[in-house]
Amino acid sequence: MKGIEISAAYYEEHGRPMLERDFAELLPFLAVGLVGSGSERYGFDDEVSRDHDFEPGFCIFLPGEDVVDRRKEFLLERAYAKLPKEFMGFRRQPLSPVGGNRSGVIRTSAFYSSAVGSPDGRLSTEAWLRIPDYALAEAVNGAVWFDGYGEFSAIREYLSAMPEDIFLKRLAGNLLLMAQSGQYNYLRCLKHGEPLAAQLACNEFVNAAMKVKFLLCGKYMPYYKWSFRALRELPGGAELEEKLSLLLLSGDEEAKYRRIEEIAGIFIAELTDRTLTKATCGDLEKHAYSVNDRIRDSGIRNMNIFSGV
Repeated sequence: MKGIEISAAYYEEHGRPMLERDFAELLPFLAVGLVGSGSERYGFDDEVSRDHDFEPGFCIFLPGEDVVDRRKEFLLERAYAKLPKEFMGFRRQPLSPVGGNRSGVIRTSAFYSSAVGSPDGRLSTEAWLRIPDYALAEAVNGAVWFDGYGEFSAIREYLSAMPEDIFLKRLAGNLLLMAQSGQYNYLRCLKHGEPLAAQLACNEFVNAAMKVKFLLCGKYMPYYKWSFRALRELPGGAELEEKLSLLLLSGDEEAKYRRIEEIAGIFIAELTDRTLTKATCGDLEKHAYSVNDRIRDSGIRNMNIFSGV
């Protein structure tokens, strides 16, 4: 049973009855779920994951103090702390009195400030380009089981898909990074007699290729240790993982370069099918600049192509 399922069961058995019994007047202003950092909030947890920060807890999200004041927040915190400490063989983590908890009572503004640097989730162009993929992934992962106020879910929905011009800028930058690291620098590093640098070029190509795949699927790539796990859930992701594995694990230098060109060809075909590029060649660099040319906002279009990488 996955951690998010355990937490949902804990909420249904203990959390929801407590809220309905003792805080009925606050329910219209609360959101409840399990969102944020931690493998269980992606459904990626296993036996190894349970050696730290694993518990049958959940989050209670509150709007601003003008809606739910500090005293009511305190009473909710105390009630949450009194819920059963063990459930289905798992023990809850102790809450920190100075905050910073991943579960328990959390202000919506505090959650999104921590996740994306904005209390209401609204991001400037610069922020959209600067924020790491994994941070956006943590802001919209997991599950929301109840949202009486709607504020938390509205911010979550807004963040779930980046604006079109931001998408194109990030896509263009990562395509160019694939071109430079894989199609260009990999062979050059080998010719310079630098096999370790060539492997670093492969690694850069793999990371950029994964980001391109997530972008094309409308998803955010999570923290690196979960990136391949999440990749396998995307359409065609398992096939891409198999192709990328050769670049990370094989010592066959010629096979690696052939694989780089094969992967480049797959992405170029998809870009062409989706009319994201007007280029008609096998050079990812030209496709990257063609994608960048599609950006409508001239300010974003004229930024350095790597602005969103």
